[in-house]
Amino acid sequence: MSSEPLLSFQNLTITFPGQGAHSRRGTEVVHGIDFDVQRGEVVALVGESGSGKTVTALAAVRLLPRGSTIGGRILLGGVDLLALDEAAMRAVRGDRIALIFQDPVGALDPVFSVGYQLVEAIRRHRPGIKRAAARERAEEILGLVGIPDPRQRLRWYPHQFSGGQCQRVMIAMALSCDPDVLIADEPTTALDVTVQQEVLDVLLDLRARMGTTVLIITHDMGVVADIADRVVVMHDGIIEEQAPAGELFADPKAEYTRRLLAAVPRLEGVAPEGSALADGAAEDPALADGDADGAAAKFAAGHNAAPSFVAGQPVAAEVGVAETVLSAAEGSAVGSGPSPALQISDLHVTYAGRRAAVRAVRGVDLSIESGEILGLVGESGSGKSTIGRAVLGLAPLTGGTIRVEGVDLASRSGSALRDMRKQIGVVFQNPTGSLNPRYTVGQSIGEPSRAHLGLRGAALSARVASLLESVRLPAAWAHRYPHELSGGQRQRVSIARAVSLEPRLLIADEPTSALDVSVQAAVLRLIEDLQQQYAFACLFISHDLAVIDQLCDRVAVMEQGLVVEQGEREQILRRPVHPYTRRLLAAAPVPDPAVQQARRAERLAAS
Repeated sequence: MSSEPLLSFQNLTITFPGQGAHSRRGTEVVHGIDFDVQRGEVVALVGESGSGKTVTALAAVRLLPRGSTIGGRILLGGVDLLALDEAAMRAVRGDRIALIFQDPVGALDPVFSVGYQLVEAIRRHRPGIKRAAARERAEEILGLVGIPDPRQRLRWYPHQFSGGQCQRVMIAMALSCDPDVLIADEPTTALDVTVQQEVLDVLLDLRARMGTTVLIITHDMGVVADIADRVVVMHDGIIEEQAPAGELFADPKAEYTRRLLAAVPRLEGVAPEGSALADGAAEDPALADGDADGAAAKFAAGHNAAPSFVAGQPVAAEVGVAETVLSAAEGSAVGSGPSPALQISDLHVTYAGRRAAVRAVRGVDLSIESGEILGLVGESGSGKSTIGRAVLGLAPLTGGTIRVEGVDLASRSGSALRDMRKQIGVVFQNPTGSLNPRYTVGQSIGEPSRAHLGLRGAALSARVASLLESVRLPAAWAHRYPHELSGGQRQRVSIARAVSLEPRLLIADEPTSALDVSVQAAVLRLIEDLQQQYAFACLFISHDLAVIDQLCDRVAVMEQGLVVEQGEREQILRRPVHPYTRRLLAAAPVPDPAVQQARRAERLAAS
């Protein structure tokens, strides 16, 4: 690497404009920081939500809110970016510095196809390129980031992609003009572990082939351990520590860094890739070939393994056992106990298309008892979020039934259906899109209590303040608007709103994906505390297997619209049967650079 840094932040200060009569001097959010990024280096900028890491990156491309003041210098190849006029900066953005935004759904234009947007970006920075050549480049880059059938998908619109696929489109757009510096703001937040692994491979491959310099902003310390050469730790607008990745993980100097690493959820005792069971059971040839049905038949015939459910079929526990192990959906119908909080039977969801229908969910059976948390995992586009939307009535139910505490939702309408929906809380994956930008935080959190409980005035304000404090936000923030909060802070507002009616069932769709690790730990404790207090059932949709391991009682694994395996958490995460589950576990990053380097070397050797 060259001794002269490619990108250098020198005594950087950032001040946001004041608001109101008593705040005219503004608020300084970054306080004179210094760090360099060498050519060809991957530097991770980490810290809690609101620490200043994203605004530091936005300062490099001069995309801060109107009225913000930037002090110090930001040098790109020796040129001070803060001294350039707007015309010169337009030539830098996208061409020399590309930015992957944290919120892919909000960054993509919903009225244009992704192909149009990719071609537009390429032609904007390469004026001489023909449209056909730009379209070929767009198809190539979509394939590079793992979008299947890229030629066909160029015609798709953002709403036709899952959240993780939208993120891949944004990464493709950023890479399309081969920038010198790629600033990636939480580029893997919405991605499942296997696609995350592919995206990180893409970033490292770009560094190896083209010398691309990467500044990655992330709260995922497993990602940091996997690809970062150096780590810069920020807290409250200052740099607490910066060091090579291996050194920082092995011997963090700052107390804040030690607390940050201690808060990272870890997936312990997971079976290694290529191993069917952690306890040393022999590898099943049917599993190795990905033949789930064949594996199920062999297990049912007497293969020795702990109970699990493969492709929705029960599997016998050991040789000579005549008793059939029931799936959760079948088991809930046995006996005279109370109805499950949520029971999904033979669920089908199909979306009509211009050329062909898309079967997003195909015959899924799930059941969640009161007081139980079921983790639903799988790759982006597997159908897991669609199941959550179907329970909420936001996806077309084309077959099967959904019952909440024994009541078939399809049999209710009007006020009866509204009364049932009061029993269901929801945390959506994208907090920016789910919060009304014209409502204050207090209005968003208080709306369910006002509409359903009739709270007004001081009683409503007290309820909002209590909910804000329960998710570690100051009660005074009730008067702020969503755009004044970081991504993680907005997600906490969404969680406070979701639990405001003390629901019997909580649908949590990636509720911690936008949160830094310390706040994530607090939110998981909050969900646990609330769940124990009110005994609600929870469908917890996530791609973070360590979070699933920490929180959930049972786990269901989805692939291409099917539940391929479900069972107790210990069984699924320590002794997985299905090869797809084993691939997910093998792809989950761990916060240890040495382990990640060894795993990456093994993967490259096997490829």
